[in-house]
Amino acid sequence: MLGDMRERVTIVTGAGQGIGEGIAKVFAKAGSRVVIAARSAGNGQGVVDAIRADGGDALLVVTDVGYREQVDALVQQTIAHYGRLDVAIHNAAFYPLYTVETLTDEIPDRTLAVNMKAGVWLLQAALPHFRRQGGGRMLLTSSVTGPRVAMPGTAHYAMSKSGMNGFIRTAALEYARENITVNGVEPGYILTQAMATLGDEAQMKAMAECIPVGRLGTVLEIAHTMLFLASDEAAYITGQTIVVDGGSTLPESQVVMDGFYPARG
Repeated sequence: MLGDMRERVTIVTGAGQGIGEGIAKVFAKAGSRVVIAARSAGNGQGVVDAIRADGGDALLVVTDVGYREQVDALVQQTIAHYGRLDVAIHNAAFYPLYTVETLTDEIPDRTLAVNMKAGVWLLQAALPHFRRQGGGRMLLTSSVTGPRVAMPGTAHYAMSKSGMNGFIRTAALEYARENITVNGVEPGYILTQAMATLGDEAQMKAMAECIPVGRLGTVLEIAHTMLFLASDEAAYITGQTIVVDGGSTLPESQVVMDGFYPARG
């Protein structure tokens, strides 16, 4: 079965809501035992309860991945509870909107710690366990913002995601001979609770009109891409990121889109 994760253990950071919640549920449905790493105990427990109600196996570990010691403790608790670790997914993110001139030192520091450094810490903590069992999968949720496009107010976020992509490629080279692959997914506009706060229904519709496929993506479309990269079928893929954006990064400008789809809107 494509994406069969039975007998495997997966950590998902930022799994209390949004894309992380979707990843956790899809991996659990594929048979993996899933560790829900979330800052909010309430959100995290809700995901655990939903997975268990669907017949899956999940464990909540309340974690702030912006601190190395908490990432280390997350992996230690996973091993203590399940005895192994097969897939580590760094999905947690910090993305407040600030223009460059309004950035304080604290904002980029926190952004880089949560978005980028936490991925390094998670792989470092996972490596001994991957090696002991002859391999593993490290996956990261990157973004099209930074590596491919820019958005006002997100310089610190874009910087963290661009750095993440560099880390993915380099770490993949360092561990390829150990059957440890390192890959990522670059989401575009995905309909999550956080995305919904950016505008009302009309604004969401206008945003969807800018996307070639004509809609925002779903968390499950990111989750299933992650599942593929974690699977045996993707064993020959490493150091790569897959863009899942409905084609939004393809047009040179919105003018091109408006001219090509004159009936849109």
